[in-house]
Amino acid sequence: MTQVYAAGDLSTPTRYRDRATYDKTAVHDVLDQALHCDVAFVRDGRPVSLPTMHARNGETIYVHGSTGGRFALLNGEPICITVTLLDALVLARSWVNHSVGYRSVVAHGDARIVRDPEERLAAMRALIDKMYPGRSAESRPPTPKEDAATAIIALELAAVSLKSRGDHVADDESDLGGPYWAGTIPLTTQREQPRTAPDVPHGIAIPVGLACSGVG
Repeated sequence: MTQVYAAGDLSTPTRYRDRATYDKTAVHDVLDQALHCDVAFVRDGRPVSLPTMHARNGETIYVHGSTGGRFALLNGEPICITVTLLDALVLARSWVNHSVGYRSVVAHGDARIVRDPEERLAAMRALIDKMYPGRSAESRPPTPKEDAATAIIALELAAVSLKSRGDHVADDESDLGGPYWAGTIPLTTQREQPRTAPDVPHGIAIPVGLACSGVG
């Protein structure tokens, strides 16, 4: 199986092409680390971008929404899903050279409404486990009514690219040695210790794996 995505018109950046990669492992790493994405599409002639959670299963990204919402109308329509991880703030000596260290995946394709019951269940499980690994086994699955009210949208990973910038400072040579400090501020997303909801009955303990977690 090929280890890279094919570069095409939709997945080739117009600027800083040297920052782009099509390596599948690198793309998957960003998709799996990120806890949210933005889904963009056109509705009534106007651009729409909605933030939501996503989960990857193999070469497919899944998102979910209400069957009464706009996601449920996307079957067969072109969409774009973007996922970004911010790794650092880059403070340069000049304003124009300030930047951020980031890794960003952009995926284009046609949305597909997932109707197969087994695929729907697997996608829902993946979305719950994206919140915390193994969480689907520690919570109640959807009732038939809840399932019917949930739209699952799939996007196959084909027109995909990963663009990244490290945390290096790229100042102009004329600014080097000047009176201004330059450097980076690392950024991370961290899970804190869980807090039990006040209406959880006494005796139901925090799951062992969840209780031991600190960093996500």
